[in-house]
Amino acid sequence: MSALSIGEVAKAAELPIDTIRYYEKAGLIPPPQRRESGYRIYTRDTVSRLRFIRRAKELGFTLAEITELLDLSAQGAQDMGRMRVAAQQKLAVVEDKLRELDRVRAALHQLVEACPGHGALAECPIVQALSGERSADRSGVGA
Repeated sequence: MSALSIGEVAKAAELPIDTIRYYEKAGLIPPPQRRESGYRIYTRDTVSRLRFIRRAKELGFTLAEITELLDLSAQGAQDMGRMRVAAQQKLAVVEDKLRELDRVRAALHQLVEACPGHGALAECPIVQALSGERSADRSGVGA
């Protein structure tokens, strides 16, 4: 395997150099070897691992979850069931967040529709709903 500089790794993995250093300190990637000059030298395996981490982050996995995924993926001969369970758990979290965002969107939509956009601010249904001066039934904002 050819030795890569941190800049080459950053470009290949599409990550900033500081992020690579952070992942190294966090133990997500193994410490690289160093040249006599002290410069880090990486392998193509590091690039693959960093791409894995970046893609997992894009899917919403936390660094702790990614550590678990990396551990699972290192057990190449094992059954993929545990990896599927981890993805299912993350999917459930995402679906919960989407339901909550849908609720928030609906409540905000009702508030925006209820506000005429002119007149005294004290009479604004948005201000009244946020300050608790208007009941949840009338504002459409519930607990």
